[in-house]
Amino acid sequence: MKFLRPDITGLPQSGIAKIAIPRLGDPSVIPLWFGEGDRITPEFIREAAMSALAEGETFYNFTRGTLHLREAIGDYLARIFGVDVHPDRITCPGSSMLCVTIAAQLALQKGDHAVAVAPHWPNIEMTLKIAGAEVSSVRQRLTDEGWALSAQEIIDVVRPNTRCIFVNSPCNPTGWVMKPEDQLALLEFCRERQILLIADEVYHRMVYDGSVASPSFLTIARDEDPVMIIYGMSKSWAMTGWRLGWVITPREASTAWQIMSENFNTGAAVFTQRAAATALRDGDGLVAELLAHYARGRDIVMEILSGHPRITLSKPKGAFYAFPRIEGIESSLQFAQDLLDTEDVGVAPGYTFGEDNEQHIRICFARSHEQLEEGLTRMLRYLDRG
Repeated sequence: MKFLRPDITGLPQSGIAKIAIPRLGDPSVIPLWFGEGDRITPEFIREAAMSALAEGETFYNFTRGTLHLREAIGDYLARIFGVDVHPDRITCPGSSMLCVTIAAQLALQKGDHAVAVAPHWPNIEMTLKIAGAEVSSVRQRLTDEGWALSAQEIIDVVRPNTRCIFVNSPCNPTGWVMKPEDQLALLEFCRERQILLIADEVYHRMVYDGSVASPSFLTIARDEDPVMIIYGMSKSWAMTGWRLGWVITPREASTAWQIMSENFNTGAAVFTQRAAATALRDGDGLVAELLAHYARGRDIVMEILSGHPRITLSKPKGAFYAFPRIEGIESSLQFAQDLLDTEDVGVAPGYTFGEDNEQHIRICFARSHEQLEEGLTRMLRYLDRG
């Protein structure tokens, strides 16, 4: 179709969608491919949304999010990180992915260069490219201590026309957690060069070292720094289908975010914002419960997979994914398809998370423990047959 932009028609379909869509909703499949568990959003959060609907909260509201929600976010960040964030620096336009999209659109245009830490969720690179940028990836290294990457390795990929750097920590899919000293070094570099740093911290509550949250750029950034820090309700509050995230920005960017939010989405649904505020204020017990569930899932993955001779696996430090390397795979897409066809187990092929991941697959361990154990057992059975 000639009316479509060539750079859009040339974008590849996500490998996760390519595998999952034909069998979506099939009850015979054990779905370890998506980044979500199988628990519904708890009743106290759903009741908040229902109360808002019953009270008639069905109208337009401020495009950057209701004051009620932005104040709840500010209270939450003060409690978790010990920082004071003014509501003018908070925007909730819709999903966390929408936050990434708007941030990229604010900084990038044709002819610009962007850097993305990899492995990364496939939509990230595509979003940067849609904004017009040429994208370079800098890949984490798998070491004896787990996945690793220094600030200097990221800085080394920067060019004179680099306008944006994307970092996801804790990382989907590897579980890598960026060290505070590397965060500081990267932030100081971006401050000096005036490069926008997009910090995706959606998995900030999913760390397994006993910390309340992962190290955050929020604790070291100045109000005027060129950094946009993104959070979301999906993972730690079991709210994937609600499509609610928020971003912390320089205060002087608030008007730009208002304009962009209005043009992209007009603002998140107001009754879902009431639910999100309730989750942030009353959901600490839920977060702890889900983290314990994810931690046990992580242990199950290590217990079942780590001893297999064809599997190299690092214990994730954060998020809720394993990203094992499987010796002998030539096509991660073909491996995932064959596993699905023969064993009814859905995993995400590694190639879709960036270059040099063809021998990897991603496994979400947020599902029920019984389902996870069965899925991994079937995967080993498939491997041993081959």
